[in-house]
Amino acid sequence: VDPEYVLVLSGDHIYTMDYAKMLAAHRANKADATIGVFEVPWDEAPRFGIMNTDEKDGRIVEFEEKPAKPKSNLASMGIYIFNRDFLDKYLREDATDDNSSHDFGKNIIPKMLNDKARMYSYAFEGYWKDVGTIESLWQANMDLLQDEPPFSFTSAWTIYSNNPSLPPHYLGKEAKVTCSMLNEGSMIMGEVDHSVLFSGVKIGKGAKVTNSVIMPFTVIEENAVIDHAIVAQNCIISAGAHVAGSEGAIAVVPEGETVAAEQASVGQQVS
Repeated sequence: VDPEYVLVLSGDHIYTMDYAKMLAAHRANKADATIGVFEVPWDEAPRFGIMNTDEKDGRIVEFEEKPAKPKSNLASMGIYIFNRDFLDKYLREDATDDNSSHDFGKNIIPKMLNDKARMYSYAFEGYWKDVGTIESLWQANMDLLQDEPPFSFTSAWTIYSNNPSLPPHYLGKEAKVTCSMLNEGSMIMGEVDHSVLFSGVKIGKGAKVTNSVIMPFTVIEENAVIDHAIVAQNCIISAGAHVAGSEGAIAVVPEGETVAAEQASVGQQVS
């Protein structure tokens, strides 16, 4: 196989895009490279690679890697289309450069721009979430709980994943569940509000889970309290324990950890 174009993607983003349309724009511009961009809130721009473009035609004139004071809020989506021979040339040159850190954002893209290559932006409209941080991963899960979620697992472009063979979720007589997503094998005896529960999660009597993401086969024992948290799989939150964060400071319990009642956590990693 000797392709004419190369599509490069990031693996920690959530979005739906027809790449054929981006390729058509790449061809129409007679571009060497086309980079997908998304308009982000200005206060979030410093955590992204930012593309400064010519407003007339979208040609990229400057790239800034996570600038402290961004000139634009057009974030690179980590979606690239390159002419194969063009990309091959720069990768080979970079591989032999002992002064390079061999990074796309720090070395290769700036070198292309310095060489006045024909590089264009491709503006994307729709839902896009970079889930490379704890806060953004938590927010993406919370987005699923909106009355009309911004993305769907059951659209024409189905998202496939492992589906364990487990019994339906079970709600006890005193259980209370509001505005939440439950998965197979979950057993709820306490209260769950505005949260996402993965497969096999158990919530004990008197326990309260709010604004949180609970991953597979974690056990929340009686009278424990979880709020604004991500609890990884196979954890045990002991009876009476508190794990509490806030927006901007999500509490995290790593995989396989046991949190005792005396290990109350506020907006930090519990281990």
